[in-house]
Amino acid sequence: MTSQPATIAGNPVLRVPPAAPAVAAAYFGASLAFHADVSDVAEALAAGGDPGFVLLDSRSTASWDQGHIPGAVHLPTALIAEQAPRLLDPAVPVVTYCWGPGCNGATRAALALAGLGYQVKEMLGGFEYWAREGFESETWQGRERRSADPLTAPAGTDDCGC
Repeated sequence: MTSQPATIAGNPVLRVPPAAPAVAAAYFGASLAFHADVSDVAEALAAGGDPGFVLLDSRSTASWDQGHIPGAVHLPTALIAEQAPRLLDPAVPVVTYCWGPGCNGATRAALALAGLGYQVKEMLGGFEYWAREGFESETWQGRERRSADPLTAPAGTDDCGC
């Protein structure tokens, strides 16, 4: 006896059926062109030398002072149109970040930069997940590293396997 698939009407996951594989591949491929995750950014920065991109913190000065990623450029979204041409090389891709997944500030910054002709990606998770994954942050008082949150980073290893 073969099992019957769950009825679509009674299954909230399949109420809207999955996209065709080719459509899904195009979507997920495009997503990776627009996004980078915290671990990949950390790995690129830790490798030393030129990572091939500029990391841009688009938050306010008060937020920057509260803590930011070492080596990031501080450029609040409201100042991008005025200051980006002076601070950023249009030939170098930019990765934006803001507070975290509940904030779309990095998305707004990426949109502003793309409108000025920059190649841009958004760092998923923002500063929140940078800190939660245990990567070093910086304030005017110096650098600090928090313990990784086991809900966001693997325990006992640097490799999550994804």
